Amino acid sequence: MADEGESESEDDDLKPRGLTGMKNLGNSCYMNAALQALSNCPPLTQFFLECGGLVRTDKKPALCKSYQKLVSEVWHKKRPSYVVPSSLSHGIKLVNPMFRGYAQQDTQEFLRCLMDQLHEELKEPVVAETRDLDTSDQDDKREGDRSPSEDEFLSCDSSSDRGEGDGQSRTTASTGSGSLAETELLIHDEAGRGISEKERMKDRKFSCGHRRSNSEQVDEDADVDTTMMLVDGRASPEVLPAPRPASPCRTPEPDNDAYVRCSSRPCSPVHHDMHSKLSSSPPRSSPARLGPSYVLKKAQMQASGKKKKELRYRSVISDIFDGSILSLVQCLTCDRVSTTVETFQDLSLPIPGKEDLAKLHSAIYQNVPAKTGACGDNYASQGWIAFIMEYIRRFVVSCIPSWFWGPVVTLEDCLAAFFAADELKGDNMYSCERCKKLRNGVKYCKVLRLPEILCIHLKRFRHEVMYSFKINSHVSFPLEGLDLRPFLAKECVSQITTYDLLSVICHHGTAGSGHYIAYCQNVINGQWYEFDDQYVTEVHETVVQNAEAYVLFYRKSSEEAVRERQKVVSLASMKEHSLLQFYISREWLNKFNTFAEPGPITNHTFLCAHGGIPPNKYHYIDDLVVILPQNVWEYLYNRFGGGPAVNHLYVCSICQVEIEALAKRRRIEIDTFIKLNKAFQAEESPSVIYCISMQWFREWEAFVKGKDNEPPGPIDNSKIALTKAGGHVQVKQGADYGQISEETWIYLSTLYGGGPEIAIRQNVAQVQELENLHGEQKIEAETRAV
Repeated sequence: MADEGESESEDDDLKPRGLTGMKNLGNSCYMNAALQALSNCPPLTQFFLECGGLVRTDKKPALCKSYQKLVSEVWHKKRPSYVVPSSLSHGIKLVNPMFRGYAQQDTQEFLRCLMDQLHEELKEPVVAETRDLDTSDQDDKREGDRSPSEDEFLSCDSSSDRGEGDGQSRTTASTGSGSLAETELLIHDEAGRGISEKERMKDRKFSCGHRRSNSEQVDEDADVDTTMMLVDGRASPEVLPAPRPASPCRTPEPDNDAYVRCSSRPCSPVHHDMHSKLSSSPPRSSPARLGPSYVLKKAQMQASGKKKKELRYRSVISDIFDGSILSLVQCLTCDRVSTTVETFQDLSLPIPGKEDLAKLHSAIYQNVPAKTGACGDNYASQGWIAFIMEYIRRFVVSCIPSWFWGPVVTLEDCLAAFFAADELKGDNMYSCERCKKLRNGVKYCKVLRLPEILCIHLKRFRHEVMYSFKINSHVSFPLEGLDLRPFLAKECVSQITTYDLLSVICHHGTAGSGHYIAYCQNVINGQWYEFDDQYVTEVHETVVQNAEAYVLFYRKSSEEAVRERQKVVSLASMKEHSLLQFYISREWLNKFNTFAEPGPITNHTFLCAHGGIPPNKYHYIDDLVVILPQNVWEYLYNRFGGGPAVNHLYVCSICQVEIEALAKRRRIEIDTFIKLNKAFQAEESPSVIYCISMQWFREWEAFVKGKDNEPPGPIDNSKIALTKAGGHVQVKQGADYGQISEETWIYLSTLYGGGPEIAIRQNVAQVQELENLHGEQKIEAETRAV
């Protein structure tokens, strides 16, 4: 056994762990490259290796289990030369049919879909006490200020931008229920006209697929003010001035009331004209019956106003990859500012051309905003002659090295193009709510919170109606010291702003075909390696720097975090006898070991709101906690704060009672409904049939079946109701509704309230006439038979 251990140690020295290839399953290089890039992100990999007990889900296809198994095989001491990711490949095909078959796909679309699904399977609601550590004191001031929740994430078979995809993926699929699409923020005037946020962004694409979602339409404007309340009550160490618009007027700062958080998540592309669907549940109301017109208007106001309380969700994916961007639009006539806060999972950056670089650099030197729309205007729809000339020019450019055409494009140039101020004028004017007119405006955005790992996607592929092409321009990127301070909002809560490169995914080939590989830095020896399916080869840094990057993963860099870990290790090695032992979240401890900014201690990952252990977590509590000596706990607590301190683990009796009461309620509601519906089905000619929104009914069904812990809000029939002259309410043609009996309607409306009541009543005389006709036909049929 000793010899075997020595041989394993020697093998680690010769070939560190993580250098395991992946077999190509048939045009699956896009998947292999993405998995290798993720595998070499230490915070994510260490979570699956060290916190395996947290990888639990009852959601199919349990992709997190497949990914955990794959990571364990890749980083195991007795690893093979390559692994076969068949289980994960099968799971992703179940999640998104676009990846079925053996066609080439886009590695970025795969990444988005994979991380969205991992988030969905691993997400947990944020306990109320942990929200106090964050920004709960401002939640009441900013309606809609929510972290990514379940219904805010696009499913990965929806999309964000059709114009950008893989060189190997020629079709963009949009599948799954609801066909949820990319978040589009619209600002309308009184005539209903408006411009989409996407149009104003031009080619700046926030990663708001998803994570993922039904995002809220945001149009929260505020009068300008000279001060702004700081997010989380903390200011960033660097106070940066906002970019000045192309106008003599000052650039104002919106007040705190202007903040609205719009959380979304990335996914695979769909068409531009698909809008994200908004969902809301009205508050519980009295079941008292009023006039139909009044009830309909009230229900519509409730549906568009208050909602049922939304839970906030988090997962290891959102902890690692989610950041937020503050977007501001200013009217240049009245100085009114509209602000939104959007959650991103990756940044999709345009690659500026020679003319764009000149504009960007001149804007920097002259301190005026650059019109980033120029990057997108180069690829706008053109006439036939211009189309042919552009096609020839693109072909020639793709065949000649980029250095022949002009200066080298840097990653900082791409970031500057993304964050540069955008003038809103001409056909792209801003619809100002104060002026009630289309006005010239300026739009700019800044980073409000930096992610632990920054994923950057370079938009190399353009897909037009008649042709597709790839931008082969070399983009120079730093291996160390990528500084994002120039792009931060002064309200940014992140203290660390520099990043080091972890991995880069490259595409070799054309817009029609090609091959993906990944360059990754091994965390054990710091060397760079090329991952080409099952082949892993060590390469020099210059090879990585000269690569044609498509997707890059950067990690926050902090020497202070390294010193903190060394200090904790030295304290733990002292082995001082302490009278008290402290329990700490294993997940937070993993953050401390891998994050540059782990944040406050969050023991609520294993505690309930009452300070005990939730009954459903008690049987595997050992997987959730780590025991610390008193000196280590005191050091961590004094350094990071948070908590709470836990010295004793016990099952929460309050939660146990609530769980039993909830189970009883579900059982009673579903049994009563089945009984009433069975009686309804037995009726041959019911005199009245009630209509109910299937959207609300599906929410209720998910609750009573235990798929959703939160009960639905009041019944919302406003989307299926149509008010006729005289105040009569009837069901809309083609509406998504179900039919229930009067008794069932009374039962559900008594429990949940809402409305309006939509009844389909049959004329008694018509029913009698139909029964008589049916009887005559029956007698005639019997006579003929005789």
